[in-house]
Amino acid sequence: MLLSPEPLHIPDGFLSPIMAFLGWLLAVIVVGIALRQTRQQLGERQVPLMGILAAFIFAAQAINFPVAAGTSGHLLGGALAAIVMGPWAATLIMTAVVSVQAFIFQDGGLLALGWNILNMGVLTAFTGYFSYRWLWGKIGSSTPARVAASFAAAWISVEVGALSTAIELALSNTSPLAIALPAMVGVHAVIGIGEGLITGGAVRILQLSRPEVFEVGESAPGKMGATFIVCGLLLAIILAAFSPLASPNPDGLEFVAEQGDFLSRALDPSITILPDYTVPFIKHPATTTIFAVMLGTLLVFALALIIGRKASRSEG
Repeated sequence: MLLSPEPLHIPDGFLSPIMAFLGWLLAVIVVGIALRQTRQQLGERQVPLMGILAAFIFAAQAINFPVAAGTSGHLLGGALAAIVMGPWAATLIMTAVVSVQAFIFQDGGLLALGWNILNMGVLTAFTGYFSYRWLWGKIGSSTPARVAASFAAAWISVEVGALSTAIELALSNTSPLAIALPAMVGVHAVIGIGEGLITGGAVRILQLSRPEVFEVGESAPGKMGATFIVCGLLLAIILAAFSPLASPNPDGLEFVAEQGDFLSRALDPSITILPDYTVPFIKHPATTTIFAVMLGTLLVFALALIIGRKASRSEG
């Protein structure tokens, strides 16, 4: 069956107003720090890679894959972005992805956007990055060791994001921690396997084909050529074409909300632009989804480029 991608992120209504405000406050602070840190660490020649990674992650997130117990999962991507570009640049990449999803496609609430950025971007980036660096140092520096470390780090990052979400739901009096925590961590332990496989596979492909992309800063060998950029963006666009094949099963958070009887707390979006990854004037189900996800992929690519250039050229 061809369907639009399932909504992925925390909707408005799941978090209390105080928690939502705190999420926005923390997200603004962390993104501001990320802009400053990226200016110090990122060479301008790496900026196009930010756009490619953001486009790939956006397109991949639109394809839910089925997992056990009638649920589905999807790539988060924070660990992958951090392994390739470092956690601060990954924070900006994920901010671009999650923001476009919320504002353009109503995937995740606008009030909850701060926590969606923190859970899916900041926490996954930093836990994925430091887990990867520690594990890679312990098991060796070969390509198989890098892939294994990437798999494990990606799995850990998903669990940390799930743990954080459970705590936020509990602090919002949406679901008791004794219920939300084991449910979120349990479901996402399985989803994390898919995250690890995708992340490890992507890292292996990059290591074998373009190992220089793992270098950051102006000392990185050479800039991203036009062919690499075009091929990377084309790969993301092709991936977007498969978005109608997304699993119709509820994603991890939605499944937990159904089981915990708080799904009805979700509020309708306050604005609708391209809701549920559809384009209003295109009626064919598969075509409207493909067009919407491709458009989003291009928007995220452009936004990540703008953010990256701003960060790398900023004077303070």
